Amino acid sequence: MRVPPTLVDAVLALAGDSARGFVFVRTDGSERFHSFQDIAGEVARRGARLAARGLRKGDRLAMVVPDGEEFVLSFLGALFAGIVPVPIYPQLTFRNIDGYHDTAAHIARAAGAAMLLTTAAARPYVEPVLSRADGLRSLVTTEELALAAPSAPVSSSPRPDDLAFLQFTSGSTSRPKGVMVTHGNLAANAEAFMLDGLARDSTVDKGVSWLPLFHDMGLIGFVVGPLFANIPCVFLPTASFVRAPRLWLDKIHEHRGTITYAPNFAYALVAKRLKEKDVEGLDLSCLRVAGCGAEPIQARALRDFAARLAPAGFDPRAFLPSYGMAEATLAITFAPLNEGLHTDRLGGLGGPGAPRGCAAHASGSARELVDCGRPFPGHELAIVDETGRRLGDRAIGQIVTRGPSVTGGYFQEPELTAQALRALPDDAAGEPWLFTGDLGYRVGERLFVCGRLKDIIIVRGRNYDPGDIEGSVSELPGVRRGNVVAFGVDVAGEEQLVICCEGSAGDASAIRESTFSCVSEQFGLTVHEVLVAPLASLPRTSSGKPQRRKTRQMYLDGTLPRARTVQVQGGDASPHVLGASEAWAKSGESA
Repeated sequence: MRVPPTLVDAVLALAGDSARGFVFVRTDGSERFHSFQDIAGEVARRGARLAARGLRKGDRLAMVVPDGEEFVLSFLGALFAGIVPVPIYPQLTFRNIDGYHDTAAHIARAAGAAMLLTTAAARPYVEPVLSRADGLRSLVTTEELALAAPSAPVSSSPRPDDLAFLQFTSGSTSRPKGVMVTHGNLAANAEAFMLDGLARDSTVDKGVSWLPLFHDMGLIGFVVGPLFANIPCVFLPTASFVRAPRLWLDKIHEHRGTITYAPNFAYALVAKRLKEKDVEGLDLSCLRVAGCGAEPIQARALRDFAARLAPAGFDPRAFLPSYGMAEATLAITFAPLNEGLHTDRLGGLGGPGAPRGCAAHASGSARELVDCGRPFPGHELAIVDETGRRLGDRAIGQIVTRGPSVTGGYFQEPELTAQALRALPDDAAGEPWLFTGDLGYRVGERLFVCGRLKDIIIVRGRNYDPGDIEGSVSELPGVRRGNVVAFGVDVAGEEQLVICCEGSAGDASAIRESTFSCVSEQFGLTVHEVLVAPLASLPRTSSGKPQRRKTRQMYLDGTLPRARTVQVQGGDASPHVLGASEAWAKSGESA
């Protein structure tokens, strides 16, 4: 291995560097610099103070810490003491607060967390979680931790196979699952994407990120990976980026950032919000990697970004599309450096809802898919059919992968782990493969992602199970129980939520209002459109269940019968994400 064996070893290896480190940009625009030397000393102190409060090696620490600086130091401090951090997304608003408390309490219970760490500012919003999660013994703020009396240093001496932290999937908001990430997983994936994928140069490279640190792309991509690879980084508050997208570019310009990453929606947002005058004075010629992942990648969004930022010296060859997931620690495939954006056309039988195993045909009039690159050395990727049989080039099937970055599964969820990690028929005696639930095909070594096996809806990088949304809407007055379909559609380059349900025309207005409120309160989402269809009009399977994919296609074709259609917020295509989706939009924003 070309990186230290554990993250603790990686931090200690940088402890002599007082010149470089992490810069944290605060909401008022000021900056705070922590050298790698300072970080090593401070996280050792925090680990000792956590241990002094009764936490022992292997105990889980739930973390609701919206401040980036405090999050990083506390997260690393826990690792130094052998404590297992469990990041939970923060919410600093009382809107839809009960739903947030339910989700946070579920995560704390599922993790078996003994303590909840937060900040003084966030405490009023998270304190009720303490009484809802059995096993939580106490709530401590980072301010209290900093003021605690010095404690004797604690040395956990972790091994590569020790559990480092639990990354709860954004999955279904009602029941996130805790992915078990070991120190060995972190080291393997950091080596893969930082060394093999990015070919990092410690003498030149600097990362710039606004990504939330409780999400794997922000945490592993810009804290863990850079510490293993000896790369300094600049961290912006997520909410500051959403309010003023140019801040992201300003900091790349100011700090001469060479590596950045973002979901597709962020590139689209910049292209939409920035005007010609906003680009004046920017110099982005320093940026050699502009990565994109975490949600379906739209070629148009990247092209629009490149065109808008061309006067600032942005090189479109910097685009680096990728594919990954928490169960693989972070990254699974990267496009090669300096190749920029490459796409393929999916036509014929390869369209939405195509049967797996069919051929993906190139067609100039079909859907454009982005080349997400190839797997890293020491890792494998395959496309398989329903039986697990491997498929050849341009055959659509489920994406499976294996290698040292693939985690051991879900914490205390043996059945779900067995479903996700299993052998293929042709190598039953070998290492199990991770079944991703995503559909794709390969052209040579290159991966093209073209759908989701279970129709998961992805809005701004967070995943939502349509079944959960459908079940909640089914209980509303006027809605025919069990006759609700939820799905995502592309609107101006971003995925939006559409709900179709059966009801009478006379109830349509009330159904619209109750659906909007229900989905907002329970899932933190704004519905793009509510379509009320006449009774018995949604397409069904032979067993009488609504067909989600066929309903979606009929909606797109305009052939779905309508009792009445209501556009939420005037049909505004710009999503407003609340509550659970604050992972991207409102992290750290005060009420």
